[in-house]
Amino acid sequence: MSQPGTTPEAEGQVSDAVRGNWVDHYAPAWTRPYLRLSRADRPIGTWLLLLPCWWGLLLAMVSDGQPRWFDLWIFLGCGIGAFLMRGAGCTWNDITDRDFDGSVARTASRPIPSGQVSARQALAWAVIQSLVSFGILVTFPPMAILLGVVSLLPVAVYPFAKRFTWWPQVFLGIAFNWGALLAWTAHTGSLGLPAVLLYLSGMAWTLFYDTIYAHQDKEDDALIGVKSTARLFGDAATPKWLAGFLVISVALMGLAIVAAAPRGEILALVVLIAGPWAFGWHMVWQMRRLDVNDNDRLLMLFRSNRDAGILPVLFFAAALLA
Repeated sequence: MSQPGTTPEAEGQVSDAVRGNWVDHYAPAWTRPYLRLSRADRPIGTWLLLLPCWWGLLLAMVSDGQPRWFDLWIFLGCGIGAFLMRGAGCTWNDITDRDFDGSVARTASRPIPSGQVSARQALAWAVIQSLVSFGILVTFPPMAILLGVVSLLPVAVYPFAKRFTWWPQVFLGIAFNWGALLAWTAHTGSLGLPAVLLYLSGMAWTLFYDTIYAHQDKEDDALIGVKSTARLFGDAATPKWLAGFLVISVALMGLAIVAAAPRGEILALVVLIAGPWAFGWHMVWQMRRLDVNDNDRLLMLFRSNRDAGILPVLFFAAALLA
């Protein structure tokens, strides 16, 4: 229990963690700094990394009409791998940003700037998570393994992007949607045009939700010289840009479906197309509630993208039964 006069951050909790999360309440005390490095107390990032994997897998299964028992392992392996690689990527991000994080109100309570772990301990933790994830990856077909290894490059570069470009969200999109390529390839054995279109759709979606997220830090970012699309667009133009990302994301997902849908299966095509339709309307709902100067609202909308991304998963899965 908290002692009188203490705050959650004083006990090691991170300021923007989900209140009542399992890490801060149930995990053994010695594991908490490492789980906080992995953002286990903020599961939204794992969802945003995982959902494009499930898009790619399910669309591949509908496309060739050949679901296999191995697909269950791909489905589960992507879930475990997303948790581990999101954790490794966030740990790496905190290592590279440790000097910046101490100067930003929202991130000063993270484990490294708050002194819960050292940069060396964090690096060891990132390596452990990556190695366990690699153990899962090697159970996939060779082309998928190659794609998984290549994905480490954008993961490694992303934390530095905000130092040299106004578009770091593009680099995040490159990394976070790689699973659409990998999961499609894990099922089919090779990369295909629908997977590439789905990947690009996910990148536009990332630009949408991470611009919303970046508005939380725009004032601190301006003070320390960190770039973002939120700062680039400004308050007035952000809604127009978000609308553009919405249209691009929905259109590219629709094209991926048209490219992947089995010929003559009209019902399956209709059910598939309902996925990007619902996905797009959820983003419209977000835009109608957007207030770029209300940090609580921004965080709520950002987190709601888990539900946005689940909608195509549900319709793609339903198409398998159509």
